[in-house]
Amino acid sequence: MKNKVSKLLLPILAGLILVLAACNSESSSNEGSDSDSSSDSNDEQATAYPEQDIDGIIMWGEGGATDIIARTLAPLVEDEIGTSLVMQNKAGAAGAIATQYVYDQPADGYTLLFGAENPNLYQVLDISERSYQEDFVPVTVIANSFAGIIVKEDSPIKTIEDLVEQANANPNDMIFGTTGEGGLPSVVLAMLQNELGTEFKTVPYDGEGPVATALLGGEVDVTAVTVSAAQEYVNSGDFRMLAVVNNESISSLPDVPPITEAYPEIGKYLPWGPFQAIFAHKDTPEDIVKQLSDSVHTAVESDDFKETLANLGMEYLNINGQEAIDFVNKNRSTSAWMLFEAGETEVSPEEFDIPKVEE
Repeated sequence: MKNKVSKLLLPILAGLILVLAACNSESSSNEGSDSDSSSDSNDEQATAYPEQDIDGIIMWGEGGATDIIARTLAPLVEDEIGTSLVMQNKAGAAGAIATQYVYDQPADGYTLLFGAENPNLYQVLDISERSYQEDFVPVTVIANSFAGIIVKEDSPIKTIEDLVEQANANPNDMIFGTTGEGGLPSVVLAMLQNELGTEFKTVPYDGEGPVATALLGGEVDVTAVTVSAAQEYVNSGDFRMLAVVNNESISSLPDVPPITEAYPEIGKYLPWGPFQAIFAHKDTPEDIVKQLSDSVHTAVESDDFKETLANLGMEYLNINGQEAIDFVNKNRSTSAWMLFEAGETEVSPEEFDIPKVEE
């Protein structure tokens, strides 16, 4: 009898063991599936960006250095990021209109500011409350550039010394084209005024392209723009570059003298120059900023783009993260204190916690 019961129980126990094993296996499988699903979901969320086109807002008008760089770089970035960059010019108020526009958009990485150095001076010039330091994060600082002081080729002004002599002999007689308060020409004017006592009548335009057109049409006598914006005109014989605002000549225009050759006292402000960079809203998620930075870095690293920068007389940088932040901050300190010491701003940079760069 006992043997019969044992024989009857054995199949039942074996069946129970198989059922329990199957349940454990299914439970384990479900847990793994949930884990894999969660992981896949996180990966999908991390790689979802970008799901639509990205708007690239250029703070200056067509034809200037920022516009040239932005439109040359955009298709290269598109290849890396996997979506289109829709480039738009929003000129006005020394770039403040574009800067405010980007700040007002959602901080989702779909609206980027292709900008220059100008927002570094908005607060001290009372142009806008926006600043790179408080409102944006640099995606990449693409390149540094140099300012060139230019006149028409048929101008009686042949050298930088001629310009300074005539300006001092006839204060406020010559017209100097600018891009508004805080633009590159205004900083160059501050240098000249601080060290050489020059006084010009100024007329503002919406960017380097328009001011170059004004010079070409005889509306202004002289201006200062980035070498990149003037290069084509200089090479074609339309403009003469009197000096590059640097302490040495540059490879793209080796025959143009550095301003310190005639006026070494301006060397105290140098090296200084405009820059071109891409910024995102400060609240943009870090992973999106990194994805953008990586894509732009690869695009700028390309041989073709490096050649474009060299041909435009620009200095390759391609920096991001803390290095980019430090670079932008130093540029701000130099420019803000230069304008204050020239009497162009009433409020000291100290009011905005802008430190003075040690000479």
